Amino acid sequence: MAEPVALAALAIDAACGWPRALYRRIGHPVGAFARMIHLLERRWNGPDRPARARRLLGIVAMAMLVLLAGGGGWLLQRGLAALLGPWAWIGIALCAFPGLAQRSLHDHVLPVARALERGDLPGARHAVAMIVGRDTAALDQAGVSRAAIESLSESFCDGVAAPLFWLLLLGLPGIWAYKAINTADSLIGHREERWRAFGWAAARTDDAANLIPARLVGLLICIAGGGGLATMLRDARRHASPNAGWPEAAMAGALGLKLAGPVSYDGAAHDKPWIGGGRGDAGAGDIRRALGVYRRACVLLWLIAGGVAWAR
Repeated sequence: MAEPVALAALAIDAACGWPRALYRRIGHPVGAFARMIHLLERRWNGPDRPARARRLLGIVAMAMLVLLAGGGGWLLQRGLAALLGPWAWIGIALCAFPGLAQRSLHDHVLPVARALERGDLPGARHAVAMIVGRDTAALDQAGVSRAAIESLSESFCDGVAAPLFWLLLLGLPGIWAYKAINTADSLIGHREERWRAFGWAAARTDDAANLIPARLVGLLICIAGGGGLATMLRDARRHASPNAGWPEAAMAGALGLKLAGPVSYDGAAHDKPWIGGGRGDAGAGDIRRALGVYRRACVLLWLIAGGVAWAR
């Protein structure tokens, strides 16, 4: 049942994404996960608690979140199967597609390239600030371009390929459990003192959930970009994340760029290593090329989803 669901969910997401009017009215389903995480964090992550207790409570919080998301997905899938019979896959696809960000990711990165093409560097900084966590106010054109390309590469895994992977593997419980895990990691899976203990489980669970998808995404980018495999194999482990380096290194190699490098978060400089050995002077044209690679890689995902459906 998951196979036609995955293909249909990709098609629905590509066609309409999550409409802005709907977002303004009811928000997005992952917002419910965020609210639950914030509630548990406020209650259980007080600075007066010892680190060991906060880590244990973080584990409990993640278990509750995954059980709620996965269990809810399982109940919904079973209910649709009982209600709609052989047509249940349509209803399940409609419930699964909000977990994909195929169109949304493209639509958030494209304005960065357009602003740079107009010579509007402040506008490009504003656009890229919507999709990255680093400080953007002082970025030059190359810094803005690299930030957009890095975000596109990493989010291709988090927002498209990994949710699809878990949808194919486990159906609705898989995709929504993954989205809950990934949301938790983005909110509390940080190394700062406040989050280190309580967010430990979120970060480690997200690392495990992305372990296979990140490497598959790197390979898809190399295929779609016509190169980059050697760079990916050489530089993927230079990234602080065990997973994010794979798609970023693949994209750097495919485009002949160097990505990552020194960045600033909340006013603090971080001397991150470079990934890739190509040009450092990225621009709007490179963002456009990265979007082209992304679109072709998404087509490959469609072929994989269709191939799995046919095989089963």
